[in-house]
Amino acid sequence: MPDNMTFETIPEALLTDCAQLVKANSIEGNKKDNLTVIFTPADNLKESQKTGDMAVGQVSFHNDKRVKRVHVAKRENPIVNRLNKTKVERVVDHEQERIERLKAEHALRRQRKADLELARQREAEKAARSYDSLFNVEEDEDEASQPRKTVKELEDDFM
Repeated sequence: MPDNMTFETIPEALLTDCAQLVKANSIEGNKKDNLTVIFTPADNLKESQKTGDMAVGQVSFHNDKRVKRVHVAKRENPIVNRLNKTKVERVVDHEQERIERLKAEHALRRQRKADLELARQREAEKAARSYDSLFNVEEDEDEASQPRKTVKELEDDFM
């Protein structure tokens, strides 16, 4: 899935193609009509088989709003054939891909943090070079609240 796509933004045409492929690759589903194929992210699946309160093969979800159901009336051979023509089988090392993805995300986060720090530094340098804050009213008020020194006191402080 592309980086800018989320589970909620998957197009309906893509879900229909996936549902047709699931139906075609299922032994029971291929023989039946009017099926509902359910899609959900892996982190939405509950793992309550450990407690023993669910039957084998039964699935439950943490959040039912993150579940997409696609109705498949019957198998559409043109869709399945088109998908099977573009089929590519490869050996996937999921752990290695996950590690590479996390490294890339970490590098991107580090780069964003460095860019933000550089922008802050440039802004501080720009403010330091600016004459806008040379005569602040607040500083003048602070000096006004203190008693003014006479010329003699200023000369004594100087020496």
